[in-house]
Amino acid sequence: MKKIDNWLKNNTYHHSDFSDIKKMVEEKEKRNLTISLCIPTLNEAKTIGKEVVIFKSELMNRYPLVDERVVIDSGSHDETIKIAANFGADTYLASEILPNLEDRRGKGENLWKAIYQLKGDIIVYVDADIKNIHPRFVYGLVGPLIYRNEVQYVKAFYDRPLASSTGIRPSGGGRVTEILTRPLFSIFFPELSAIIQPLSGEYAVRRDIFEAISFPIGYGVETSHLIDVYMKLGLDAFAQTDLDQRVHRNQETRSLGKMSFGILQTFFNRLEHYGMTTQMPEFHKILRQFQARDNEFELIESEIVEFERPPMISIPEYIKK
Repeated sequence: MKKIDNWLKNNTYHHSDFSDIKKMVEEKEKRNLTISLCIPTLNEAKTIGKEVVIFKSELMNRYPLVDERVVIDSGSHDETIKIAANFGADTYLASEILPNLEDRRGKGENLWKAIYQLKGDIIVYVDADIKNIHPRFVYGLVGPLIYRNEVQYVKAFYDRPLASSTGIRPSGGGRVTEILTRPLFSIFFPELSAIIQPLSGEYAVRRDIFEAISFPIGYGVETSHLIDVYMKLGLDAFAQTDLDQRVHRNQETRSLGKMSFGILQTFFNRLEHYGMTTQMPEFHKILRQFQARDNEFELIESEIVEFERPPMISIPEYIKK
């Protein structure tokens, strides 16, 4: 498709395109922009300290690119919050933000509440489990938003070697993207298939875009973002940046099954919302999987409900704030 070819040429970057951070700070200040960094966490004590330190030293102290750096935690049982706070991050429990609302658990909940808690015109989300963290995970994503007013949402993509007990395996990762999300996009939203890693956890977005859309609290949050922004603004609102490599821990296949189950719920809800299908049946919320134990197969049932938070702009406390 010619539209996709043109978009890939004009809206795909490499992080080195924005390596002149001093120049980027000058442009940011010229445009009177503020940037907030959110790191959503759940039991990430092994990696959160390094992320907080690097972002503070390089992107706040050395170059004032980031105006605030916040960790929003889902209720970790390890030392995640303590470590992040000790290294100078502002830390919050998601359950303590907008406490009058019923408590929900999930990464999407943290991302949604970040809109309320953070002040920046641009919000950058970076996952907390990155073993090779580097400032490019931020400056590579905010660059297109600083220099191009028409860009609203920037996604990361990268090579994804997986960390294992025997070291780094140079292939793998992105399995749910290639097996599930990319085929669905190719059928129903073919232009979105131009986004190389739609489920990446690193992206930057303008506040006024995110405050106006709803947020699934769980696995479907990134998928819903892409569809909703695309339906409102089209492909030209997006850009993507190559961050070279992201080293992270591996997830077992059963966990990826849960992720896929949640994404499918969100995806079909979006098709119905936009009138692309009718008479959708009521979704069953129990995922059944099997695990071999000795000579028997154990049935494991998981309830996965993709509850959605409404657009933040509709929340009275946010309007007042």
